[in-house]
Parts: sequence; C-alpha cells; structure tokens
Amino acid sequence: MPPKADPETLALRKELEDLYKKLQEEQKKQQDTTFEQALEGVAAAPRVKLSTKKQMKGHLNKVNSVHYSGDGRHCVTGSLDGKLIIWDTYTGNKMQIIPLRSAWVMSVAFSNSGNYVACGGMDNMCTVYDLNNRDSNGVAKMVRELAGYDGFLSSCRFTSDKSIITGSGDMKICKWDLESGRKTSDFIAHNGDVVSISLAPDGNTFVTGSVDKTCRLWDMREEKPKQTFFGHEADVNSVCYHPSGYCFATGSEDKSARLFDIRSDQELATFKPPSPNSAFTSCALSISGRILLCGSDDNNVHMWDILKNQHNGTLSGHENRVTSLSVASNGLAVATCSWDQTVRVWG
Repeated sequence: MPPKADPETLALRKELEDLYKKLQEEQKKQQDTTFEQALEGVAAAPRVKLSTKKQMKGHLNKVNSVHYSGDGRHCVTGSLDGKLIIWDTYTGNKMQIIPLRSAWVMSVAFSNSGNYVACGGMDNMCTVYDLNNRDSNGVAKMVRELAGYDGFLSSCRFTSDKSIITGSGDMKICKWDLESGRKTSDFIAHNGDVVSISLAPDGNTFVTGSVDKTCRLWDMREEKPKQTFFGHEADVNSVCYHPSGYCFATGSEDKSARLFDIRSDQELATFKPPSPNSAFTSCALSISGRILLCGSDDNNVHMWDILKNQHNGTLSGHENRVTSLSVASNGLAVATCSWDQTVRVWG
C-alpha cells in the first residue's frame, strides 16, 4: 500500500484540481461551435482496409517500440531481449541487429536521414548508434551515451543528425548536441513522468504527454511551455502532431483518444472504441491527417475518421498488447509492434 499523503499535500492536490476545472470551464466559454457542427457537411471517409503485408519475427521477448526512418522503408524496433533490429519493411529482412548493454529498452528513434538510431529505457540513458559505421564485430558503432537522468528514458526523437530531444521519468526534457555529447537544455517539463514526444512538421515546436494527465506544447528555443492541455483522466501514453501543424492527437490510459487544437487552445473531439474496455498505448495519424490510429492493450489497432468522429475499423492480428506504432513518411504503411514478440507491417 502506498503511504497516505499528509493533509497539506491533499489540500494542495484539491486546489490544483479545482484550478484545472476552472481553466477548462474558461476554455469552454470560448467555444462558439462544436467540432461536429462545423463539419456537418463533410462526407464520411471510406472505410480503411489494411492487411498485414509482413509479419517480422526475430525478437525473443516483448517488443516495446518501433519507429520508421525518413525513407518510409526501414524501421527500428527495440525489445526486452536486449536488441535493436533494423528492418527492411519491403522484404521483411533484418538489415542489422544491434546488441544493447541494457535489455530494458522502452523507446527507440530513427533519424530522418536514416543514418542514426537511438534508444533508452530503464538504464537511465540515451544511446545513439551510427548505422553507417561498424565496429570490429560488424555491429553499428555506438557514438554517444547520453547520461544524466534521474529516471528512466521514456521517449527520444532526433531533431536532426546533430541533435536529439529526450523525455524521462524524472519529469524532465533534455536537448542534446550529439557532436559534443552535451546537454543544451535540461528542464522540468511536467508534474509526472514525461512519456511521449512528437515533433511538429516544421520542426520548430513539439508536444509532450505525461502521467500528470496533461499535454504541453513547447517551442524549441524556450524552456517554458507555450500551452498546457487538460482533459484526460489518466496517463497520456502517446502524442502525435497532426500533419497540418495546427493540432495533435493523444492516446491515454483512460481508454480514450483525443484531438486537441492549438489555435483555439482546447479539445476538439474524444474518440472511443466500440467497446471501451482497453487503454491506448500509442497513437499516429495518416499522412492526410484524416485517420487516427491507436494501438491498444486489447491486442488491436483502432482507427477513426477524425472529422466525423466515427470508428473506421480495427487492425487485428497481434496476440498481445500493441505497444507502439509508426506511420511511414510516404503514408503507404503502418508498422506495429507487440508483446507477442512480433512486428507487423500493414498496408
């Protein structure tokens, strides 16, 4: 049993919750129409029909994270078997296998150029590998070990081949210069573990999700959030920028996915599956931004037409919870990974 909070802490929590509610009420007052009313005249999107094009086996334990390279062909996966695998999703072949010093990998990232991959997890470290350079064993060369976290590394994303941004269980966001291996920024970003990071299409801003139930919008050059978004009732496990750059989607432990608008500073829509009995681990948007995909702990990927708030289909095939998904940059495929130790490519 967790220790009981003292009366002062409980009073502060209540005060914070009351402030959250007040903020939400003020936001609601600004609404002159609803998302549904504004889009009444839009026709529903045709049903998305995706099937498994490749089922890629090779990991020997739960696969926790997948991320596509900028070429839309290669992806990297990280597993609790202590390995990163670089896959050719067109052929299903393994291109490289990278053994890790720590098996507790939670997040992976592929640089847009396809030159580097990064990973991290319970080792409280972000490790970067150069795929174009091999060591004496023929394995991709480790070029950086970025240490200095007081918690697990939950998320990482390359902003370029020379810099990376990370979120961690110590509530911090760090930006790193990969050439020098030094932090350029290090700041408390949330009131709980930072779980997910998504970069804006223009690369100038990014959004984060946290176990403090909020999402925050950041400018790359500033260390204070530009906006904070409320609404979720549990951990925000995943955030994903809309291709337009004007809004973002979320997937949460509270069994809902949501769409938040940056310009109007509020939630536009809430998405729930036909039988809302499962939490969402990950989310992504189609290249058009019309279809939202969410990986779930019910072993499926749920899809919605976001403009009509209609459930658009389910991708079934995994035999355990879907932990992560990534949409190819060309929009032609979706990669998913699962605790069933497999990676699937849908198209």
